[in-house]
Amino acid sequence: MKLKTDPRHLKRIALMQDLFTFSFRTEKKSTKGVQPIISKLDEIDELIKKSAPNRPIEQINKIDLSILRLSIFELIIDKEPPKVIIDEAVELGKEFGSDSSSSFINGVLGKVLNLKGIKTNANK
Repeated sequence: MKLKTDPRHLKRIALMQDLFTFSFRTEKKSTKGVQPIISKLDEIDELIKKSAPNRPIEQINKIDLSILRLSIFELIIDKEPPKVIIDEAVELGKEFGSDSSSSFINGVLGKVLNLKGIKTNANK
């Protein structure tokens, strides 16, 4: 079982929080840690739009959006293991989001995997 003190979990929390803060800034400066994610926002947001067509980006809870942006970056740019990324994203949704965040995040990420043709152990 993953611990809440796992350094990778703590790093993801910090990145998610920085992305959350970034979403409120009128002056679009970002911290060094999230700069690679911010530089790919157009590509990431396009995948979110395709994977959640009934929910415009502007209407997605900012915490959920931050978690999705981080997770999609890790899936398509960093090429981290999909099962790990989705599990972590769902956990972040449970910890920081609303009651429906974890299922929404899981659904969107599942569609992103299908769109990008990424296989997990569960769907090989």
